[in-house]
Amino acid sequence: MSTELSEAGNLDGSLEQAADGQTGLTDICSGTAGSRMASVAEYYAGKNVLITGATGFMGKVLVEKLLRSCPEVKALYILVRPKAGQSMQQRVSDMMKCKLFDRVREDNPDFHQKIIPISSELMQPGLAISPEDVEKLTACINIVFHCAATIRFDEPLKHALQLNVIATQQLLGLAQQMHHLEAFIHISTAYANCNRKYIDEVIYPPPVEPKKLIESLEWMDDGIVRDITPRLIGNRPNTYTYTKALAEYVVQQEQDKLNIGIIRPSIVGASWQEPFPGWIDNFNGPSGVFIAAGKGILRTMRANNDAVADLIPVDVVINLTLAAGWYTAVHRPKTALVYNCTTGGINPFHWGEIEHHVMSSFKRNPLEQAFRRPNANITSNYLINQYWILVSHKFPALIYDLFLRLSGQKPQMMRIFNRLHKAISLLEYFSSQDWEWNSENMSMLMSQLTSEDRKTFNFDVRQLNWPEYIENYCIGTKKYVLNEDMSDIPAARQHLRKLRNIRYTFNTLLVVFIWRVFIARSQMARNIWYFVVSLCFKFLSYFRASSTLTN
Repeated sequence: MSTELSEAGNLDGSLEQAADGQTGLTDICSGTAGSRMASVAEYYAGKNVLITGATGFMGKVLVEKLLRSCPEVKALYILVRPKAGQSMQQRVSDMMKCKLFDRVREDNPDFHQKIIPISSELMQPGLAISPEDVEKLTACINIVFHCAATIRFDEPLKHALQLNVIATQQLLGLAQQMHHLEAFIHISTAYANCNRKYIDEVIYPPPVEPKKLIESLEWMDDGIVRDITPRLIGNRPNTYTYTKALAEYVVQQEQDKLNIGIIRPSIVGASWQEPFPGWIDNFNGPSGVFIAAGKGILRTMRANNDAVADLIPVDVVINLTLAAGWYTAVHRPKTALVYNCTTGGINPFHWGEIEHHVMSSFKRNPLEQAFRRPNANITSNYLINQYWILVSHKFPALIYDLFLRLSGQKPQMMRIFNRLHKAISLLEYFSSQDWEWNSENMSMLMSQLTSEDRKTFNFDVRQLNWPEYIENYCIGTKKYVLNEDMSDIPAARQHLRKLRNIRYTFNTLLVVFIWRVFIARSQMARNIWYFVVSLCFKFLSYFRASSTLTN
């Protein structure tokens, strides 16, 4: 309760500061106190920005948006580690070649000169940043965006704790050494407190004191930690949401020393508008489910059709993040402000509606070499879902793998379905229930922006047209994740027609087989069959007659 009261007082105080002439602007914005407040882009002009997780999905969009909409930003320092045999320089080079940066590349071909990679490893003490780089960062950084985290729901607790909590602690320690730091923005998740049905824009008491948990797990064997994890996370669904809640508390503890803002996005999806509609580069979350449905692999999913699917476009999150960085640095709230970046309470869209629009989109713009025609269904009934998994997933997978074996190829379909089932099971918790988020701080921040900034850094989800967004999302998975050419759509449609004909032929043969084996040999079965068929004809005749009379 004290936390909630403190946060409410903080919000009121922030608004009072905004009304009283921007307290604390003298040493942040150029000019004297009382002069015109800098716009968001003007604030970032000449600033040195540190970004963690810059090579990840959200991090790349943040880098691109800063370079494109804040062209006068001085430099972007990004923490990068070698990965999968690639050096730090190779990873950064590959990132900058990404299509995401096409618009920036057109405006400024030398944009890469503003990106300065810093070798780092979040799993190592001190983030494995060299003393020379520490000195460089502490001398020049003005704002920190902490985007790095493990987003795997099934991450072992020790690993998740190291990446999401301990690394955050160490970054906060580095931030306190920075001589010119004006804001520290931490990217959390709207589901950090998913054990609550109503989630306010406050930092709730942690499930356990992070320092005590870290000390306790240090000496424990991995097997012991795995055994006690369910009891530790309690009524949270996974280690991701659990450790993100701990990380929020860790960040809050430094609010007396740093200007802090916390962004809580819900399920982050493809871009809505920027840099172009539908950009996505991974199979995580709904993207993998959409692709599986478009390929005809996914036929059933357990979810509540009427539950709100709280998707949030990645560019909305990034626009809010940059605006929050500006507001945190300029207004310097007394305590950390939390921004619930969600759509459910403002512009709700439901899982049943998503299923309809995804199927429609992939029928208009089919994926290449689909396994079956797109036709997935959502059900909240466990037994019905298990039945369709058996009939529509496992049975076809066994037949297809048998065909591959007979043709001398390696069976793979059952393995694909098993991975799909595991991924979907991790999402069931979020697709089967609703939450209610307060988003007053998000609304307050929007009111603080100029009309021009509201366009440039748009995070008003009331303007989001869901059917159009889902259409672009599905096309984005085709173009940017699967790298399929839109010019091949006619061939993909022809392939779907071929699959439809195969299905009709198979169903016909199945009916003939059932007739010959089960019905033709039994007089009673034939009588039942004829009775059912006659009822169907009578119903059709009645329906036609009723339609004629009505007309």
